[in-house]
Amino acid sequence: AAIHQGVVYLGGQVPEQSRGADIAAQTAEVLALIDALLRDAGSDKHHLLMVTIYLADLADYAGMNTVWDAWVSAHAAPPRACVQAQLADPAWRIEMVLTAAQCEILTN
Repeated sequence: AAIHQGVVYLGGQVPEQSRGADIAAQTAEVLALIDALLRDAGSDKHHLLMVTIYLADLADYAGMNTVWDAWVSAHAAPPRACVQAQLADPAWRIEMVLTAAQCEILTN
């Protein structure tokens, strides 16, 4: 991640543990990784500014979208693009790139 003037930039986030798994498992892993990286950067999924999702196969769109919809806040869904791309590792079905605003995360 890179942070500049209160904006968090995350480069391509890909599945490592679920390489070769179905799109639901890979999407869930990538979103969990994003949650952790955003937390470490002082942000969270409620402050996403833009997300680009790369799918190796657009046939995975519905499966990815089911997991995405369960994860993203309905009140703060960011602008999003989803495109088909040849990913660097053939075992990857998904890669995500995003930006988010930094925020104060309240903890008890």
